[in-house]
Amino acid sequence: MRVFHELTRRSGIHGAPHPARRTPYDKAALVAKHVTGVATRSPFPGRYDALVVPHPRKPNGVEIYTDELRGRLGDRALILDSGINGTPLPGSKNLDFFTSAAGAIHRGTTGDRGATAALEHLTGVRVPIGALLAREVPKHLRLRALYRALLKKHRITTVYVVVAYFHQHIVGAARDLGIRVVELQHGAISPFHLGYSYPGRPVVADQPDELWCFGSYWTDVAELPAGMRTEVMGAPFLPQPGPKDPRRVVFLSQGTVGTELVHVAGAVAKAHPELDVRYRLHPSERPEDYTIPPGVRLSTGGSTLDLLATATYQVGVSTTALFEGMALGCRTAVADLPGHEYLNSAVAKGHALLMTDPEQLTQAPLCDDPTSYYAPSDLSRLTAEQSE
Repeated sequence: MRVFHELTRRSGIHGAPHPARRTPYDKAALVAKHVTGVATRSPFPGRYDALVVPHPRKPNGVEIYTDELRGRLGDRALILDSGINGTPLPGSKNLDFFTSAAGAIHRGTTGDRGATAALEHLTGVRVPIGALLAREVPKHLRLRALYRALLKKHRITTVYVVVAYFHQHIVGAARDLGIRVVELQHGAISPFHLGYSYPGRPVVADQPDELWCFGSYWTDVAELPAGMRTEVMGAPFLPQPGPKDPRRVVFLSQGTVGTELVHVAGAVAKAHPELDVRYRLHPSERPEDYTIPPGVRLSTGGSTLDLLATATYQVGVSTTALFEGMALGCRTAVADLPGHEYLNSAVAKGHALLMTDPEQLTQAPLCDDPTSYYAPSDLSRLTAEQSE
């Protein structure tokens, strides 16, 4: 995934997906918090039989992907929530000091078996794979050993993790000890997502045993690694669709394509002056990132899901929020920008329209099978099976 993000950024296809912006003061404060956390947030004291690793993103203070799971597990679960890229959940523990320190000492580069040259030959873009390997492999091995000690100390029986492809040291540590690993879906999965798509289903190291999906659509949309099975857990976090404003259009931004998408929003506003066009920022974006065109209103506050629940139209490229909007009764248009391929299947099913002209917006369809994307919650069954 790191190579992919570097490749698309350096080629100019995408911007940074979730840009981190820290001033020198922010960095110093983060170091101080890490040092303090060694004593105040250590996960080693106590005894637990499950480990939960939530998502760093918490709209309105709620981590929606593991919220119900954490409630069901109660005191049995150790919540390990990093404060490096977000605000950790109250009462959670972390190993942030060791996470930062593990990657601090490394060589500048290492042998890459010709991968850098081969990738440059294929794409014309040079990505410093040797430098990535020199930093990430020693960091992985150090953290893997640390997490083995943590899992062994608590005699953890199940690890629940969000975004497993960025926590492979935890997954690998569990694998070393024969501990079951369950990943909870957090976003859109497609054949183009390198965290999940392995054509031919080869054996891949350090992968979860199970992937719990929002709906049946996600269980076979990509070829997962060999041995990984899927379950439908549903989506307890979606609100009920509210009264629809027939004029409301919500553009769903994301860092990778926001610069181009905001121009599409301007074109739609010009073509449909009767509509209320709102440009909704991704949580990782800031208002100063954009110059908002005439006829478009910037949207930053409140819940994106609540906004979609009242919208008639939604427009985006590859963000997960497009699928959420389908389930919330929005007519869906996919902007013809890099990454729209994520929605190819939905477009083919007639659940969305690939919009190549702003005049087409009002032709966008409703999804006639929303539960295939977001089914009702079935966590009670799944957690009961885990306890047996």
